Amino acid sequence: MSTTPAVLADLPLFPLHTVLFPGGLLPLKIFETRYLDMASECLREKTPFGVCLLKSGGEVARPDEPSVPESIGCLAEIEQCDVESFGMLLIRARGTRRFRLLSHRAQPDGLLVGMAEPIGDDIPLEGTVHLERFGACAEVLERIIATIRERDADSLPFAEPFRLDDPSWVSNRLSEVLPIALRARQKLMELQDAGARIDVVHHYMQQHQLL
Repeated sequence: MSTTPAVLADLPLFPLHTVLFPGGLLPLKIFETRYLDMASECLREKTPFGVCLLKSGGEVARPDEPSVPESIGCLAEIEQCDVESFGMLLIRARGTRRFRLLSHRAQPDGLLVGMAEPIGDDIPLEGTVHLERFGACAEVLERIIATIRERDADSLPFAEPFRLDDPSWVSNRLSEVLPIALRARQKLMELQDAGARIDVVHHYMQQHQLL
């Protein structure tokens, strides 16, 4: 999208047991009617949907157990779409920018839609210590990319171009690939300061002897 409105009204929401970051890839198998319809409309209208970590409830909503999303999510745009079999779509979406849910409701078909406001880009990285930690994090990510490419280039979970000089990109990709608990990953995604996210992933990698 070239521009994002100040408020996103009736944003279709996809609550998942995963956290999508800006610039992140999201492969999905879609089979529920509500999400097939949502994907069709997003493709037709060239509009995004919102991905939120599930706070409670299931990915497949039931009347006795509604899906409750976290209030901070990430917009996703569909990049690829294939039909695997009748009634099943394989899509690949990419995260664009974060948003804050102001309210949400369930439509008669069970699809959650929300009113949301986009969240701005990260605060830029500043300070010698942050820059040194960023350099160390970028080196680790470069090694991870090289290792995965050598093993199976098709399984690389990151989309090119690789922006190894961008603190937000590097800290987002490490937040995705490190074995961090979902709730902690959600908190990392919510951070609006690239330096703070770099600090957390750097500390995590030090603790686990990855640096």
